[in-house]
Formats: sequence, structure tokens, C-alpha cells
Amino acid sequence: MSTQSIAFTVPLLPGMTDVDRSSMQSCWHGDRAADHQASRRELGITRESVWIQPTSEGDVAVVLLEAEDLGKALAGIGGSDEPFDVWFRAHCLHVHGIDLAAGFPPPEQIFDYQT
Repeated sequence: MSTQSIAFTVPLLPGMTDVDRSSMQSCWHGDRAADHQASRRELGITRESVWIQPTSEGDVAVVLLEAEDLGKALAGIGGSDEPFDVWFRAHCLHVHGIDLAAGFPPPEQIFDYQT
């Protein structure tokens, strides 16, 4: 069974860092954790990690996703009618200005060293 992975950054809109931090912590260990886990299991996502990175242009979220089928997982995040997924899309629009329902072009991988 092969796992696909993707990493990317998304800018945080001005003033949204604490909102994103709080929401992601709620998904990890808080009120949204059970719904988040159920969503990701349903979408086939086996790992999801997010970091906040300050930059000279403002904060960005650094995201790592792993799944057996990333295309299916990303399409599911963008189109699922499950309440958590609808909330997650609204959250991403609010804190990042990104409409996941419109699709998310993956980054171009240009290098991958592995041993």
C-alpha cells in the first residue's frame, strides 16, 4: 500500500494567525477533534500536519497531507457535504482567503531525495 504526500504553504490573512491556531488546535485536541478524525478517515487522509511560519510578508500555514489517493482526498475536502468539511472550507476561506470548493491546484514537486 503506497502513500502519497504533499506539502504546501498558504498565507494567513492579516489578523488571522490566532484564529487559525485556535481552530487547528480544536481539530487536534479540542471540540472538533472527533469530527476532524472522522472526516479524514472518510477521505482516506492518513496524516495531516500544520505549522505556522512567520515570514517577512506575514504568517503562512505550512501543511503536510498524506493519503493513498491525494487527488481523491483533496477533491473530497473541496466537495464533501459533511458538516465538518463544510465548516473547514468556510474556515479556510475566512483565514486564508482560499475557496477550496473552487479547487486547489497542487504545488509542483521539483525535487525528492529519499534513501
